[in-house]
Amino acid sequence: MPAELIIVYITAPSEETGMLIANRLLEMRLAACVNIVPGIHSLYIWKGELTRDDEVLLICKTRADLFSEHFVPAVLEIHPNELPEIIALPIVKGNQGYLDWVKDMTVSR
Repeated sequence: MPAELIIVYITAPSEETGMLIANRLLEMRLAACVNIVPGIHSLYIWKGELTRDDEVLLICKTRADLFSEHFVPAVLEIHPNELPEIIALPIVKGNQGYLDWVKDMTVSR
């Protein structure tokens, strides 16, 4: 059975971009909480070249049913990268009160 709630990781090129994305997701009630973690050093292969970027990491708590049709499109409207990292992991267990709050703060669609 798929998890009802997920954690979504998004990397962004700056804290300013991260704040724009976080505010959009919260205003649209697509996420209950977004943590912005500064100081991420990303290394990856892009178009055949080793690339190094300083980024921020957004850790978003949301509903699984919002991800594909609502959450991802909202991020893509703002995110400046050609192919942004937007990945979801299931929440298997947690403080039930917190999990209930995440459900209450996000719009079920």
